[in-house]
Amino acid sequence: MVHALLARGCVPAQWRSVDSASAGCCLALLCTMIVSIPALAQQKSGPGLPADDSLTWHGITLYGVIDIGLQYDTHGAPFSDYRPAASANIVQKDSRQTVFGATPSNMGQSRVGLQGVEPLYADWSGVFRVETFFNPQSGEIADSIKSLVVNNGRTPATQSTNLDGSAAGQPFQTAYVGVSSKLYGTFTFGRQLTLLSEGTIKYDPNYDASAFGLIGASNTYSAGGSTEDKRLDSVLKYTVSYEDLVHFGAMYKTNGSNGGANTAIQADLGAEYAGLSVDAIYSKINDAISAAALTATQVGDLPKLGYSVTNSVSATISDNTAFALMALYKLDPVKIFAGYEHIKYANPSTQLGAGFSDIGGYVLAFVNNTAYDIDKNLQLFWLGARYSVLPRFDVTVAYYEVHQSAYGSGKEAGCDSSQYSVCAGNLETFSIDADYFFSKRFDAYAGIMYSGVHDGLASGYDFNTTNLNPTIGVRYKF
Repeated sequence: MVHALLARGCVPAQWRSVDSASAGCCLALLCTMIVSIPALAQQKSGPGLPADDSLTWHGITLYGVIDIGLQYDTHGAPFSDYRPAASANIVQKDSRQTVFGATPSNMGQSRVGLQGVEPLYADWSGVFRVETFFNPQSGEIADSIKSLVVNNGRTPATQSTNLDGSAAGQPFQTAYVGVSSKLYGTFTFGRQLTLLSEGTIKYDPNYDASAFGLIGASNTYSAGGSTEDKRLDSVLKYTVSYEDLVHFGAMYKTNGSNGGANTAIQADLGAEYAGLSVDAIYSKINDAISAAALTATQVGDLPKLGYSVTNSVSATISDNTAFALMALYKLDPVKIFAGYEHIKYANPSTQLGAGFSDIGGYVLAFVNNTAYDIDKNLQLFWLGARYSVLPRFDVTVAYYEVHQSAYGSGKEAGCDSSQYSVCAGNLETFSIDADYFFSKRFDAYAGIMYSGVHDGLASGYDFNTTNLNPTIGVRYKF
């Protein structure tokens, strides 16, 4: 049961994993692994595990994932001890040099958690889950916003990897309680994954692996526009399935105050039949926060504003509307995945002010509520396949592309160059990775992902516009 639930969030239906080494050396290693693993599969596997092997006591189960490997980036920035993936994996504005080192959570987020099911009445049960995310290479609690803070005042030429995200050093990244019935569905309340995030994990060929897929590397798209919204606080969520053919979900985030500021709503409708699965998801997030490190000028202004450089960031605020259509078709031994998502960014109907407390207790010292006088529109397309070459050996190939429509005015209207960030532009990634499962608990992986930005999405990329990230690694699950 633990592993079925873990599969929803960070592992495939069988068992899988990710990570890598050095440019040409790692590519050679990847090829060697792909060629040699089928031979290994003919050998006797490790000792089997008994059917009842979970760490469960009185209905409460302890579980965890430790995922770590080696990665080489042709164009990157020094790795972070705090960002959940350590590296950016895809090219960024500070991607100025080759980087080689240990990276965590390449195939799935390293975590430790507790979950429980308590029978109540008839088929009703009480359920709960709490999870803590960590970085095994540094021993730090995963904290994307701290990766921003430690770069406050630095230029891209001197920054380490820093990207916003939903993991902000909270003791628990997941914390919810609820009730569940096979007939009437599951109702939960607390901090938890959104419906859109659950959908992209299911339909991403790489199951949200940060090293080998755009969706996992960025989290912008699984979060409906802002990476902080992959998981949300104070969420009421309801899901129900009818005879495993049709399923429905609804979600609402309260704001703890009055009005619609900082609220969210999502809905999901899906169906499964004869190996085909399809989901349509709608998302509306008010006052979505996209945080960034402070510039040197902003750091200089902090003392007179009364904020500390050790917990302050800048932020762009927007109302984000997204809809997605995703599908997969299973025809053993192959699974085919495809998806489309449209995200619209608009100026917030209710503005947030400087001093607003963000997740993890970080402070928004400088706030921009007017970045989208003209709505910004992004479209994401993806296609991929996962082939089980052998029962314990999977190979995945995937392609992702993002298109940004021009949203400037005046001399910037309709532009399609890298001169302005509001110009039309594209981001594309493609990847191949292999995963071999030595046992139920332990697997090894290798792969590589290419990323490149063009035109408006390449604006401000003064160093490089492409990156390759060969990665190898191992993962242990308990």
